[in-house]
Amino acid sequence: MLTFLSPLAFMWTGFGVEPYLVKDINTLADTAGSNPAKFCALGSHVYFTAETSATGIELWKSDGTVDGTKLVRDIREGTSSSSPGGLEVVGDTLFFYANDGIHGVELWKSDGTHEGTVMVKDIFAGSNSSNPVLWAAVGNTLFFHARDGLTGAELWKSDGTTEGTVLVRDIVEGGGSPGVGDGTAVGGAFYFQANDGNSGQELWKSDGTEAGTIMVKDIREGSSSSFPGNLVALGSTLYFTASDGSGGPGLWKSDGTADGTVMVKAVGSLGLSELVAVGNILYFRANDPTHGAELWKSDGTEAGTLLVKDIVAGNGGSYPSWLRGMDNILYFVANNGVNGEELWKSDGTPEGTEMVKDIREGSISPGLWGLTVVGSNLYFRAHDGISGEELWKSDGTETGTILLKDIVAGTAGSSPLYLTAVGETLYFRADDGIHGDEFWKSDGTSDGTIMVKDVAGGTSGSFPAYPTRIGAFYLFRADDGIHGSELWKTDGTEDG
Repeated sequence: MLTFLSPLAFMWTGFGVEPYLVKDINTLADTAGSNPAKFCALGSHVYFTAETSATGIELWKSDGTVDGTKLVRDIREGTSSSSPGGLEVVGDTLFFYANDGIHGVELWKSDGTHEGTVMVKDIFAGSNSSNPVLWAAVGNTLFFHARDGLTGAELWKSDGTTEGTVLVRDIVEGGGSPGVGDGTAVGGAFYFQANDGNSGQELWKSDGTEAGTIMVKDIREGSSSSFPGNLVALGSTLYFTASDGSGGPGLWKSDGTADGTVMVKAVGSLGLSELVAVGNILYFRANDPTHGAELWKSDGTEAGTLLVKDIVAGNGGSYPSWLRGMDNILYFVANNGVNGEELWKSDGTPEGTEMVKDIREGSISPGLWGLTVVGSNLYFRAHDGISGEELWKSDGTETGTILLKDIVAGTAGSSPLYLTAVGETLYFRADDGIHGDEFWKSDGTSDGTIMVKDVAGGTSGSFPAYPTRIGAFYLFRADDGIHGSELWKTDGTEDG
């Protein structure tokens, strides 16, 4: 399934040099800014949407230079907006949806040139919209769902040509929609959930052909739904959650065949989530009446699917979250009922599952957020009750879990956001109480945790967002208080 970017999901993806304004795109509107968004890297360029008084919200691209930052095409000519979205790279092609004011919201593609930015196909002919939702790429084929006016919102595919953009299968014949959702690629197939109108919401797969688009298995036989979800690939096997009607959701796996689609174990009758693969082990959170919400693991067998540790004895539950793998060890946040929500780690054994450190001593939680792995260190935001919400790091030991820097001295906190790893450097946004929300970086030392540049000047903050790496630099959006929200560039050094 495609992951659509939002300000809270963006993680800094660039490095080194003081940022500078790449281009004041919206020069006609004083300090309004062009509000660049929806960044997507392709080759040596970043593609994004930006708004000007002359063109509205359209597709732009930048190579990090003034001359190389330009409107790709004014898809909806004039001041109205085509509002491109769903940017997804498949091979050397950028796919997206847009509305040219004539054909409605349809599937488009771009090779970065005006001439090569075209509507792929008017799927719902005329001014109506097919409203494509882009899901995933399998090889050079894009899978998405759309409606053409004859069918409901069904599964489509595209190779970037009009002829190669076709309905894969009319799963619910006529105008009904199968509710295609939660799609992901495993091997050479696209797996998703759908409802054919007879079997309920079940697991399907497609190889891109009508004959090869089939329900993998009617897990909950009849018209009821098994609601497959949390689709995760581990090697060539698909793991997911589903309910066969005999109880709550359980852990399932599939090799793409009906016989090979089996329940691994009936676990988590009250809920199962947070599936993550670390090495050859699948970790997840399962909630049952006996243990509550606790950490479990699976090697794909029933015997090998078991509770890692009952952190809160009984049915209270420690509610593990923020599951992250580092050096084949799982790190997560959990509440043992005594210390609040703290940082934990696990090697998959009860003895090797332990709290790393009681960051905020006592029962009050430190509000751990944004666990991000950089090399062999884990970075996150936490409040120890003394220094406010600040940047912390951990090497997995109690002594190596430290406040990296008290950016705002005292209890106020700099509230770091958008933690992102780039090589051995962490980039993030923080407010030091003097410059407002600005762009920072850290090499893992206190002295090396510094503001890259005060883009806005003064205390207002530039509110940097949407960073995207291209080669040796990255582009991001910021407001310097003069030009409005515009496109900026940095290589991570003050001069750059």
